[in-house]
Amino acid sequence: MGFRRKGREYALQLLFQADVGERARREEVSPTRFEAFWAQRNASPDVRAFAEALVRGVGTRAADVDRILERHAHHWSLERMAAVDRNVLRLAVYELFYLTDVPPRVALNEAIDIAKKYGSEESGRFVNGVLDDILKTEPALQSRRDAPDQAHASDVRP
Repeated sequence: MGFRRKGREYALQLLFQADVGERARREEVSPTRFEAFWAQRNASPDVRAFAEALVRGVGTRAADVDRILERHAHHWSLERMAAVDRNVLRLAVYELFYLTDVPPRVALNEAIDIAKKYGSEESGRFVNGVLDDILKTEPALQSRRDAPDQAHASDVRP
């Protein structure tokens, strides 16, 4: 498994904890929470850095990311979504719009795989439907949609 996949999985876990934590509201992940999280895991520096960058990026762009999701999750409010699905989608939308070194199809496929692993039986299809709609209809993704899907070396499974 590439370090980016592992980083995405850890980022999901961090976002999930913040999303469904004690206060039952999404909160920014603090340095203390990062330290406590990493103390319980044996992750390489690359994995940690990528996971933290994703979590901080989603936190920084939370309002924009959630607005995009609300436009494309037809008949679903963010509050009605399963917490795993909601946070997988947040990570994927952040990658699609703000990480230009991740090809759109790679971000979509990674999100679907992670949703299947951590979510319900329907999570993969749900995440696929929302992200596919975003990819097909968002003007901001037009130039990236037409680019070749060259995966980052760390996204390729050995």
